[in-house]
Amino acid sequence: MAYADQQMSGNRVVALVIVAVIHILLGYALITGLAYEAVTQVVERVTTVDIEEPPPPEPEDEPPPPPEPDTAPPPPVAPPPPISIAPAPPPIRTQPTIPPPAPPVLRVPPPAPPAPPPPPPPRFPPKNPEPRNNPGSWVTTSDYRSSWINREYTGTASFTVRVGANGRVESCSITGGSAPSELKEATCSLIERRARFRPATNGNGDEVAGNYSSTVRWEIPN
Repeated sequence: MAYADQQMSGNRVVALVIVAVIHILLGYALITGLAYEAVTQVVERVTTVDIEEPPPPEPEDEPPPPPEPDTAPPPPVAPPPPISIAPAPPPIRTQPTIPPPAPPVLRVPPPAPPAPPPPPPPRFPPKNPEPRNNPGSWVTTSDYRSSWINREYTGTASFTVRVGANGRVESCSITGGSAPSELKEATCSLIERRARFRPATNGNGDEVAGNYSSTVRWEIPN
C-alpha cells in the first residue's frame, strides 16, 4: 500500500514538471515569436504523453460486518405457575343428619286391681319345736371312747333334727363343725336316742312337725 502511494506521488511530480516546462516553452515561444502552429504541435505532443497511472490498489479484506442486533422482540415467556405452600386442609367428613327418635308413646297402665284383704291374724303365734329335757344330757363326756381320747378327738358338731308332731326325733343331719367324722356321727346317734321335744304348733294352735338346730362341743374329760 505504501509503495503504490509513493509511485503515484512520483508520477504526479513528473507531470507537474512537464506542465511547468510547457509553460516555460510557451512563454519563450511567445517571446521569441515562434509560430503558433509550432507551439501548438509541441504542446499537443507534450500533452499527448501517456502517463501510466498505477493500477488502483487492491481492496483489502475488510473484516466481516458485526452481526446485526436482533431487534425482534423476544417471545413472550409465561411466568411459572404459582406454587401453593399452604397445607391442604383436612378432609371434612360430613355426617348425614339423623332425625331425632320419635318420642315414646306415653301409655298409661290400667289401674291395678285392689289388693286382696290381708289374711286374718293367727289366733296363736306359731312355735318351733322346744326341747323337753336338758340338751346338755344328750351328749356328755361319759360318751367319749378310749380310742377317741387316745387320738385326742375334740371339736364341735352342728346338727339339725326333724321333730314330728308327736315330739319325737324323726331324723338328724350334721350341718358343720370342726370335730372328726366319728364324733359327728356319734352326735346324731345320741341325739336321736336321748332328745325329747315339744312339737311345733301353727297359728291355729295345732301341733305340727318342725325343725330344731343346735351345736354340740366335744371335750376330753379331765
